[in-house]
Amino acid sequence: MTALVATAPAAPAATAAPGAAGVGAVRAGGVHAVFVQTNSPSGNHIVAYHRADNGRLSQAGSYATGGNGGQLAGSVADHLASQGALTYDRDHGLLYAVNAGSDSVSVFSVDGDRLHLRQVIDSGGTFPVSVAVHRDVVYVLNALDGGSIQGYTVEGDHLREHAAWHRCLGLDPNATPQFTNTPGQVGFTNDGDHLVVTTKANGDNVDVFAVDRSGAPSDTPQVTNLPAAVPFGFVPNGRDGVFLTEAGPNALVTLDIHRDGTTTQTAFAATGQAATCWVVAIGDLLFTSNAGSNNVSAFRATDRGRQLTPLGYESTGNPGPIDAAASADGRYLYVLTGVEGVVDEFSVAHNGNLTPIGTATVPDGPGSEGIVAF
Repeated sequence: MTALVATAPAAPAATAAPGAAGVGAVRAGGVHAVFVQTNSPSGNHIVAYHRADNGRLSQAGSYATGGNGGQLAGSVADHLASQGALTYDRDHGLLYAVNAGSDSVSVFSVDGDRLHLRQVIDSGGTFPVSVAVHRDVVYVLNALDGGSIQGYTVEGDHLREHAAWHRCLGLDPNATPQFTNTPGQVGFTNDGDHLVVTTKANGDNVDVFAVDRSGAPSDTPQVTNLPAAVPFGFVPNGRDGVFLTEAGPNALVTLDIHRDGTTTQTAFAATGQAATCWVVAIGDLLFTSNAGSNNVSAFRATDRGRQLTPLGYESTGNPGPIDAAASADGRYLYVLTGVEGVVDEFSVAHNGNLTPIGTATVPDGPGSEGIVAF
């Protein structure tokens, strides 16, 4: 990794942060696996990879979602321009995939590195791009027509839609280009009390909905405006905060979310790179994908996230790094590069250093978006 700085001793890498967007926190059936979504407009698929003990990936199968992928106008590497397009539900052993071109969500049961399609359900809006899960509650973020969220509950291996859990975001539907003016992610805080939505350049806001015990959202969100920040992807921090990427200044920040849904920024660290949009956590290490610089930046979070220490960056071997996922033991990081559809494989040292160990090609992969790992 380039420009590594001296740091305090690291926490064990095996303390992978639970609830990190796009990251499966447990192994399914004792099998190490990685899943990637092709997002193909002619037929979306989930490509399954077996992970060997040395971290290398080998393709194990490909599964049709029963829907089509999509592409937002203006996008090059990130056709969905979101984080969390493929989400693993570890409590129920389910995988949720968005079909942006079909306005639907596919539900798979996970059996090691094999998948079984259980359901294709309407997303409750137009162009779904992100899925969040907390216990028995699931929310889908729809990106177009002003944006919306739709809530569901998990019943066995299916989702049940709750019509009353639909909320419009009220974004400008005509703002262009689409890929920077659509919402970026929906996700829960670790305690499940709040549902967070980022709006990117369409308002530069972080919307926070309160969630009651049934899973229903508040009628309206508490809105925090972050001028020119372009808030994009995030992962939980503690019970009620998030680590958030800001594509405007190309930075990683820490946001504390208060009981009333208001937020306070407690740390800021610039990446010095371009198109800093995605983030994944491994213990107290955070890695951001910088699509415009073809690299991944590393940070260490200390003092409950109030201190973010840059650790340098590592180049990806392929252009347009977007979504990333970490193995459950924290030893490996997998970065999906969207331009050509290749997964770059890295080993992770305790000091945050990344070492390239190989690549895996995604069939029909250009424009792919969404990755999870066990």
